[in-house]
Amino acid sequence: MMENKKNRRDFLNTCFRFAAGAGIVGVAGVLAAKSQKGDFLWQLDPAKCTQCGRCATSCVVTPSAVKCIHVYDMCGYCDLCGGYFRPNVKNLSTGAENQLCPTGAIKRSYVEDPFFKYEIIDELCIGCGKCVKGCGAFGNGSLQLQVSHDLCVNCNQCAIARDCPSDAFSRVPIEQAYKFAGFKTNKKI
Repeated sequence: MMENKKNRRDFLNTCFRFAAGAGIVGVAGVLAAKSQKGDFLWQLDPAKCTQCGRCATSCVVTPSAVKCIHVYDMCGYCDLCGGYFRPNVKNLSTGAENQLCPTGAIKRSYVEDPFFKYEIIDELCIGCGKCVKGCGAFGNGSLQLQVSHDLCVNCNQCAIARDCPSDAFSRVPIEQAYKFAGFKTNKKI
């Protein structure tokens, strides 16, 4: 019985990683199409990010081109997710009053006891960083902010980079478009 649960969890983890990989491959296609605009893109370094909320308000794109991403390799699939639930919540239900995200951009799905899967709905994410801050404070930091290059207009002078108090934005070669905290090297796209 225990062997079955472990195999099911391994299978689900493999599926989640495959889906994340497919998404990154899709972004690579968008980056290749944008490469004619220049060889450099704006990148957010999640290790420097303080989740100040300026990504949501300073971007020239509405809603912001900065989105929360979920680094599934780092996630513990916690029942009590610090990036999903408000602090000190009394009821672990998916009710809006219990959720940390102001737009409901995080979808929680039951996997098996006691594991839950968390997915980001890009269309609803405004890049405010509240979930990222909660995940970093009470979790393992698997929720991170990143510039979504399919939405970013790659301004010569990024308004978010200008307003960022932690200097977390920089122009990088297109081959280094995404950097994730928690990994020893940059993840390749």
